[in-house]
Amino acid sequence: MAFPAPKPRGPELPQKRVKTLDCGQGAVRAVRFNVDGNYCLTCGSDKTLKLWNPLRGTLLRTYSGHGYEVLDAAGSFDNSSLCSGGGDKAVVLWDVASGQVVRKFRGHAGKVNTVQFNEEATVILSGSIDSSIRCWDCRSRRPEPVQTLDEARDGISSVKVSDHEILAGSVDGRVRRYDLRMGQLFSDYVGSPITCTCFSRDGQCTLVSSLDSTLRLLDKDTGELLGEYTGHKNQEYKLDCCLSEHDTHVVSCSEDGKVYFWDLVEGALALALPVGPGVVQSLSYHPLEPCLLTAVGGSVQCWREEAYEAEGGTG
Repeated sequence: MAFPAPKPRGPELPQKRVKTLDCGQGAVRAVRFNVDGNYCLTCGSDKTLKLWNPLRGTLLRTYSGHGYEVLDAAGSFDNSSLCSGGGDKAVVLWDVASGQVVRKFRGHAGKVNTVQFNEEATVILSGSIDSSIRCWDCRSRRPEPVQTLDEARDGISSVKVSDHEILAGSVDGRVRRYDLRMGQLFSDYVGSPITCTCFSRDGQCTLVSSLDSTLRLLDKDTGELLGEYTGHKNQEYKLDCCLSEHDTHVVSCSEDGKVYFWDLVEGALALALPVGPGVVQSLSYHPLEPCLLTAVGGSVQCWREEAYEAEGGTG
């Protein structure tokens, strides 16, 4: 007689703190994994950007050149370049190895909330409180953007890029998706100011967080509401949300010092992870593993699954 196969274990969630980085750059406005998850960037209120090995807790380089606090950063697919944006209204392209500013793009009329490279890292997309998304050519010497997307009626809080799409969230309560192949714009009205938006890893859905303390999962093509996730607190700040590495869980920062995980399909709260006092400003999920970075105040915490054993002990 055949025994039933054991039920597969659910995905492990990162809930064991293995490192704390005291970043020494004022308040950490954003933390971002690089493309392969081996390094991370921290954006500081002291105008600096820092590159770390988060599991080892080692600082690799500091990038100085912004005139005001740095609000977002991203790495290129080949790890040779960084881009960042901040309160000085500038978008900066950096050489990773030398730490030097390659280009400084000016043109936004307000602080730059969000920056992304396209897939080839030939264009930087920046979103600003001036309600525009600007596309900057990294290879030309042109000072002006190659394209400006100004459909939003209020500040841009979030921009994400796939191989042929731009996904943008705005304080006007709309998620806009620009299909670059078709030359079309799709817009979904959420109603509450949007703080963050992202693609699911399989590219079928979009996740949207807004200031009504609700995350919504939308079908990317139809705009149909597939799920709502509540229990966290997000009423004042621009906070990050994302999906776990296999799209099993929805993850969000919260203003009550925790990070919340929900089961994507069932919508049930799976974990409320206590991170620290105050607002969890930013988070970043490893592209391949159950590993999470969180930012509270001036420090970044690195979380792994319970069974994880760090090399050389925990920090």
